[in-house]
Amino acid sequence: MAEQKFDEMLNRLERIALDLEAGHIDLDEAIKKYEEGIRLAAFCEKKLNEIKKKIEILVKEPSGAFSAEDFNIPAPEGVVMPRRSKVSGKKRRPRGEGLLF
Repeated sequence: MAEQKFDEMLNRLERIALDLEAGHIDLDEAIKKYEEGIRLAAFCEKKLNEIKKKIEILVKEPSGAFSAEDFNIPAPEGVVMPRRSKVSGKKRRPRGEGLLF
């Protein structure tokens, strides 16, 4: 499964969800699709978390210099995301301050 592309996996997951919602498949097939959907969802979540760790936002400081800040994607409702410790020791600026390039 890891060799396939994220977009392909996500499209497959969407097709499975549509099939299950439509209700036009028998119970055995629905269970198989549900199990595959769970595996695909776990794969996609893992890939998104890996990508999230790589993404940073460049913020323009008032001095004109740029600094990098972590990109934080809000967790879906009901999901608790672990907090990451600060590595740089810099104070984070509230969103909206500074300029994005």
